[in-house]
Amino acid sequence: MTTDLITRARAGDGSAFRELTEPYHRELQVHCYRMLGSFQDAEDALQDTLLAAWQGLAGFEGRASIRTWLYRIATNRCINALRSAKRRQAKEWDAPEIEPPEPTGLSEVVWLEPYPDALLEGAIDGPPGPETRYEQTEAISLAFVTALQVLPARQRAVLILREVLGYHASEVADMLDSSVESVNSALKRARVGLQRRLPLTGEQPPAPDSPAEQALVEKFVRAYQSSNVDELVALLTEDVRVSMPPVPLEYYGREAVHGFYTSVMRPDRLYDLVPTRANGQPAFGTYLQTPTDGVRRGTGLLVLTLTGDQVSAVTRFDNSALPWFGLPRSLPG
Repeated sequence: MTTDLITRARAGDGSAFRELTEPYHRELQVHCYRMLGSFQDAEDALQDTLLAAWQGLAGFEGRASIRTWLYRIATNRCINALRSAKRRQAKEWDAPEIEPPEPTGLSEVVWLEPYPDALLEGAIDGPPGPETRYEQTEAISLAFVTALQVLPARQRAVLILREVLGYHASEVADMLDSSVESVNSALKRARVGLQRRLPLTGEQPPAPDSPAEQALVEKFVRAYQSSNVDELVALLTEDVRVSMPPVPLEYYGREAVHGFYTSVMRPDRLYDLVPTRANGQPAFGTYLQTPTDGVRRGTGLLVLTLTGDQVSAVTRFDNSALPWFGLPRSLPG
């Protein structure tokens, strides 16, 4: 069947090419997202990959599977994009009516976007390769994707291909036109860089949609929507981190986060949270109630990182992310 599809696709049959490559679209998009940290850039990279595969199908020699060949193209497209792209600019604080407190620090990674869970179905459930080190669900979490973005492009590619997708060193060397020794060296450096930035392993998060997760999420929503800062902060770990890419401000620890939410949550600023999921984690579209016309305008997307029965990180994204999750820009009053 595959040989027949390749023959027809090489002869210019677009439907045969789609049938040949479509089973890999979602997992390739997730791969590009891990490489680039951006949902929009991942979609662009996927389209570039498919175009390059269509144009280069005559050069496919069959030494590797179609899937591996597509990963080779996608990985190199992402590496080229990372090397050629201008550094993404951080944004200024975008709520002039609120003066945030002095941040604890500034984020190393300001260009980061969430990934909708609705697109993960069938993309991260495949059988792990023999070299897999990270669980597929762990490797799509915001903490993992954020840590990846600090690694040099080639180290990032090697770590994902080897320890997330499970390819052998020799396969990765072939994908990157490199040597096994070079791949192993890059992997060692990538491991050190990644572990330096990943949070220390603590309690495991509750299972998605489990009663424990639902109970914690309901408490968070109740506290947030009622602007009860004390109740909200009581749900957070001692070392909680609040970040808001592409705004670089970050707040670490309960005291700093308490000060931040005290400035944001006021009696005249009431929010509604609409549930969704991003990066395998609970998420919410946030809508600010407008006293003049009653319309609730979307202000962003919150993604929660859970540890045990507490929230260890809150990441707020710009409201441009709402449509990716099927959420409107505003809600009626």
